Amino acid sequence: MAGDEKTWLTPSAHQKLVEELSQLKTVGRIAIEKRIAEARDHGDLRENAEYDTAKNDQGLMEARIRQISHTLENFEISNVQDSEQIRVGTIATLLDESGDEVEFFIASAENKVPGFVLTSPGSPLGQALLGAVLGDVVTYEAPLGTFTYTVTGIRAYDN
Repeated sequence: MAGDEKTWLTPSAHQKLVEELSQLKTVGRIAIEKRIAEARDHGDLRENAEYDTAKNDQGLMEARIRQISHTLENFEISNVQDSEQIRVGTIATLLDESGDEVEFFIASAENKVPGFVLTSPGSPLGQALLGAVLGDVVTYEAPLGTFTYTVTGIRAYDN
């Protein structure tokens, strides 16, 4: 994430991150320290797969702690009002070329909620959708080809 750019979070996504960070910094760190200590007791660390796995898991956990901490230092919670334009925090109903309707929630990955396909505002689809209005035809390039959607609905996400 560049500079002082804020991550938009729903209130529930914010709460989930706060709880996960607290759990990782307390219970998670204690558990990993215990695993490392137990692995050390098994002898030679050079050939100790249990120790290597525990240290690797510790590194992954600490990276997740840094990631969540950064997000929580640079976030914004705001109530998205219904708008005539697609923006971060809105749900766009799109009609694809085969006539199927799909709802996309435009928000960062931390906001994933069941029932909606999440698209990041920085993704090719997210970038193409931002600013679109009802009736717009939106086309974007993806690794699997070019995709086109017609915007058939826009509403604010209601947490």
